[in-house]
Amino acid sequence: MIDLYYWPTPNGWKISIMLEECGLPYKLVPVNIGTGEQFKADFLSISPNNRMPAIVDHDPPGGGAPVSVFESGAILQYLAEKSGRFMPKDLRGKYEVLQWVNWQMGGLGPMAGQATHFNVYAPQFNAPEALSYGQSRYTNEVNRLFGVLNKRLVDRPFVAGDCSIADMAIWPWVVRWENFKQNLDDFPNLKKWFEESMGQRPAVIRGKAVGAELRQTPGINTEEQRRVLFGQTAAVVR
Repeated sequence: MIDLYYWPTPNGWKISIMLEECGLPYKLVPVNIGTGEQFKADFLSISPNNRMPAIVDHDPPGGGAPVSVFESGAILQYLAEKSGRFMPKDLRGKYEVLQWVNWQMGGLGPMAGQATHFNVYAPQFNAPEALSYGQSRYTNEVNRLFGVLNKRLVDRPFVAGDCSIADMAIWPWVVRWENFKQNLDDFPNLKKWFEESMGQRPAVIRGKAVGAELRQTPGINTEEQRRVLFGQTAAVVR
């Protein structure tokens, strides 16, 4: 059994989708990031970065003590190796997949997250004239990254060979494209992959729906939520 420490966000969806695709048994352990549960000491011992998702595998390959893994990209790789699925075993195929996982981890995810922050959340607490540079900077960079992905998908149904952890890493970060001020019609290859190649897979649909009931009011709606999500310093890990 795998314990999945989770909240219904793009990084959380990566792992719920992968677990559904692999058919691995798991138990959902909600981590309400809006109330600060990610900063509790017991979760810090599993995820030193105070971020979900994280997993604890009570039946790791080779047996022995439970294995905990944090960071969504590392979790995807661990689950691919555990299940023997969604990552090629040959050298070239493996690294074709892993470079696109890292493209998402280092590029699309952070840039889309900042675009959401400046376009959706920051306007609730800041004057509009203070936000224009950040809005333009991150909206434009997501636009560029969507262009990279659109070009990649011009002649293939999935990002790297067959459906892989690269697709599962990237797909959740396209779900909220409107928050990034993008138009999927500008990226027809990306749109087809998002809506059809990935979007119609039953396990993707199931994984995206996991824990939907936990977040009845999406967004940052109070000053306390803003403080918890955007106001933390090194003090939380001391």
